[in-house]
Amino acid sequence: MTQSTTWVTEAQGDYLELRYKVNQVLFSQQSPFQKVEIVETDFFGKILLNDDLVMLTEKDEFVYHEMLAHVPLFVHPDPKRVLIIGGGDGGTAREVLRHPTVESCTLVEIDPVVVNACRAHLPQTACSFEHPKLQLQIEDGVDFVAQTTEIFDVVLVDSTDPVGPATPLFGLDFYRNVVRCLAPNGIVVSQAESPFFFAPMQLKLLEILQACLPLVSLYNYGNMSYPGGTWSFSFASQGLHPLADFNSERTIASGLDFQYYNGAIHQAAFALPSFVRDRLLPFLTPLH
Repeated sequence: MTQSTTWVTEAQGDYLELRYKVNQVLFSQQSPFQKVEIVETDFFGKILLNDDLVMLTEKDEFVYHEMLAHVPLFVHPDPKRVLIIGGGDGGTAREVLRHPTVESCTLVEIDPVVVNACRAHLPQTACSFEHPKLQLQIEDGVDFVAQTTEIFDVVLVDSTDPVGPATPLFGLDFYRNVVRCLAPNGIVVSQAESPFFFAPMQLKLLEILQACLPLVSLYNYGNMSYPGGTWSFSFASQGLHPLADFNSERTIASGLDFQYYNGAIHQAAFALPSFVRDRLLPFLTPLH
């Protein structure tokens, strides 16, 4: 994060900068893995940055966390055990734990500084750390999936961009181990970057998923805080289909209130722009 008098700046390559007007820096610490900062703004609320990249803002974090959690949890007929890799801000766990079928949610975060900073300054997301069904484990997610004997219905890879500590989370060995701890009808959803800025990484991720699981898809969402506005999640499963096995009536019957997600959004998110669909077509399972 570069800082002048009242602004912080996130750079995307050497061709784009996003600037945020800041009132004060609430937290700043270099962990063994990354620089972790939380700043306070008027419009966006508090912002979490890792290595100068915006991870979330209070203003629109619900978009990312709802779309990561609820899409697979409303496709799976009975999700009981959920694993989150990353997600140290707690927002994804917050959404997962709203589902009454979930009996346990294991969150594996490599950096305790992120967890502690969010506990102190971002209760909006970190509230999930106090939930009795949450099991928080501070360790490397790559090592966890390689060594665990637990089986999960849904695995959510809530990672940062493929740099620094998140780099191995975009590798074949990692996903082979994810599949090893996945239930027979399990689902894996991963943060899949931007179709504009990270097209080669999207291609690599889907190629890896296709080598590991029989059904692979991609869905999009939009928010204010990530460069370009349009970002993606990958959806891969042992066989459950993101549309054919989804019934929008479940979202209504759940009684849950959402700020972004709903049944229509769920279905529309899988309608990919032509330039994305055509590029990734060899690795996508037909949706109709």
